[in-house]
Amino acid sequence: MTECSPMLPPERTRTLALASAFLRGVAAAGLGLGSLAVLVTVLWISSPYPDSGPGSALRVAAAVWLLAHGAELVRPDTLSGVPAPVGVVPLLLVVGPVWLAHRAARDAAEPEEGRPRPSQAGAFCAVTAGYLLVAAGAAAYARGGSLRVVPDTLAFPVALVVAGAAAAGVWTAAGRPFGRLPSWSPLVLQEAVARTLFRNRAEAACRAAAVGTAVLVGGGALLVAVALGRDVAAAQDAFLALAGDWSGRVAVLLLAVSLVPNAALWGAAYGLGPGFALGTGATATPLGLTGTPAVPHFPLLAAAPDQGPATPLNWAALAVPAVAALAVAWCVVRRAAPADAPRAHAWSPRETALVTGLAALGCGAGTALLTAVAGGPLGSGALAAFGPVWWLTGPAALVWTAAIGVPAALLLRLWRLRERGWAWRRDVGAPDGAEDTEDVREGADGNGADGNGADADADAVPEADEAEETGKPRRWWAPWRTGAPGGSTVQEGPAGSAAGGTAPAGGTPADDPGFEPYDFLPTDPWHENETREARWASLKRGSGGLMADFPARVPAALRSEETAEQPTEAEAADAKPADADGRGATP
Repeated sequence: MTECSPMLPPERTRTLALASAFLRGVAAAGLGLGSLAVLVTVLWISSPYPDSGPGSALRVAAAVWLLAHGAELVRPDTLSGVPAPVGVVPLLLVVGPVWLAHRAARDAAEPEEGRPRPSQAGAFCAVTAGYLLVAAGAAAYARGGSLRVVPDTLAFPVALVVAGAAAAGVWTAAGRPFGRLPSWSPLVLQEAVARTLFRNRAEAACRAAAVGTAVLVGGGALLVAVALGRDVAAAQDAFLALAGDWSGRVAVLLLAVSLVPNAALWGAAYGLGPGFALGTGATATPLGLTGTPAVPHFPLLAAAPDQGPATPLNWAALAVPAVAALAVAWCVVRRAAPADAPRAHAWSPRETALVTGLAALGCGAGTALLTAVAGGPLGSGALAAFGPVWWLTGPAALVWTAAIGVPAALLLRLWRLRERGWAWRRDVGAPDGAEDTEDVREGADGNGADGNGADADADAVPEADEAEETGKPRRWWAPWRTGAPGGSTVQEGPAGSAAGGTAPAGGTPADDPGFEPYDFLPTDPWHENETREARWASLKRGSGGLMADFPARVPAALRSEETAEQPTEAEAADAKPADADGRGATP
């Protein structure tokens, strides 16, 4: 037999859960630091002429790992004797630490069978504390190396980056809810957030802002690729001049790859208009490069424009923000006027313009945030300003997307809500019409064909006849407009009604689930009304009172225009099939 262990008290269970979350944060930080240390150690081992021992290489790895969190580094050993700051963060290195912190918090907050789970606030605090403990140790270890960490940057932005990643992980574990606002927020804002309509509009604005920012970054990457393609010889010369052995060239290649997102953001800032700074005395814009640039030898910097006035090819970069604004407008209009929704469900012009403006605001804020981390100082002299200026790039993105996106969204909305007759715009009725149709169906399915059902069906006839009367052409790709494909004619059956198109007066084709608009009508006497009524009367008489006291329901396509009277008992007895002995069915 297996002896069950005693149940732990709740206090100890919570303590174990918090300790587990704390260790997850430590493990996430250690995994990121260890992977980068292995890479730096391999490059140090492969170098034919290392400048220092393994301890210095590990200190550089710790400093670069903190740089990936946004920390600012300082090079104390310079030719001038003045410490030089290093503030340009390779954005590709940020992905690994942020993802590890996010995953650690998500795993700590997710409920799992057989494992105690801390509260959401407890998981967030424990994971963040464990991660920051390793970061503080790495900063203390890197103080004696060639790259030192500025202590003030450990609180901001290192702690902020780790806390944001951990908060996102806890939010993901909770199912990404959109909870209530704090009690100290304005009451009007709390009521607005509680409405589903507000949430839908906010979601559409956030998605459009993300799409616009992504298009801006992608367009900037395209500009950098085109510029590097034009000056590929200069990029190759800079790459070969930085290192003479293969290990050094591998290190330069890895650094260039990690700076590719930065170059894409520089290209986006260039296309928006403010451009980027190439030192304290030079600025590159689509209008030209002014001043004397202080450009170090690096392959990606070969894409910088030449000095002098700009050419029409440089002006073509202004198409990037225009395309981003059109992308924002398209994403908003897809939600404002869906192609498969009724016209009454479309947003009003005021709502469309407001949501597009909010998306433009989000695009500007995201662009400003990304460009703020894409640049930074690389020295204390001419390289003190290097990269795009975020407080100019963000407003430029806002102006571009709002000035082009709002009118484009309104025009696209009008285009998608244009008059009927176009292929993919189904101009169905309002919800009230839909309710009337449902009432007609309920009446037809309730007590069979009666006078009220016929009147309701006659009122529920679609607008195909009106379209035919006005002489509008039929369109083969939109058969729902006229009830039949364009140019085709539907012959009437014995009942005098078309097999496809509008329904006869007795009911709609939807009454019979198996009805096909273009099926041929049966000619067998077995399906005639008299034969059906005779069979029904015979079955009712032979059932001994078990049959319902209403006639058989006839499909809409087989109903005749002439109203047949209910057969009498004598007629039903005459039409009753006889047995082999000539006797009728036994009641």
